[in-house]
Amino acid sequence: MQLNVAIVGPAHGLKGEVKLDVRTDNPQRRLAVGAVLATEPASAGPLTVERTRVYKGVTYAKFVEVNSREAAEAIRAAKLVIESEEDEGEENAWFPHQLKGLEALDPEGYELGIVIDVESHPAQDLLIVREPDGVIARVPFVSQIVTEVDLDDHCVIIDAPPGLFSEEELVVVENEGENQE
Repeated sequence: MQLNVAIVGPAHGLKGEVKLDVRTDNPQRRLAVGAVLATEPASAGPLTVERTRVYKGVTYAKFVEVNSREAAEAIRAAKLVIESEEDEGEENAWFPHQLKGLEALDPEGYELGIVIDVESHPAQDLLIVREPDGVIARVPFVSQIVTEVDLDDHCVIIDAPPGLFSEEELVVVENEGENQE
């Protein structure tokens, strides 16, 4: 199983240091000095961690193979990935690849769409669901809305608030007091 550890951001300084968008729960282990990371695209790597540092909540890294600002800019947007056979994980925690392709159902079992991606954001992740009509819905991945993830049944149960999905019926209340004689 291939796991995304980080995404290379812009160059920082002139000697090849880069800003990282860290995507792992264990950056000390995955980005340890000497770690060799494969990249997507493969032409950007592999990269060997020379050093990392965190400054004001931002992670910066220097790789052995990257020694100039130009070389750092050349690997910008590359994903740092590792192969992992680990089945470790927390309860109620899933990798994005496990969620992609799952059927999204409402609590009564009606189809809402298919999970096509997971977007990571600082406050919470979003499930990206393609509805049957092709419209894309962004669903906050919080337990109050995504009430169940069932990998065995290949589905997620979404108790969506009104308006989150496009095909939900809107109730129109007519104003009884107007235009009456």
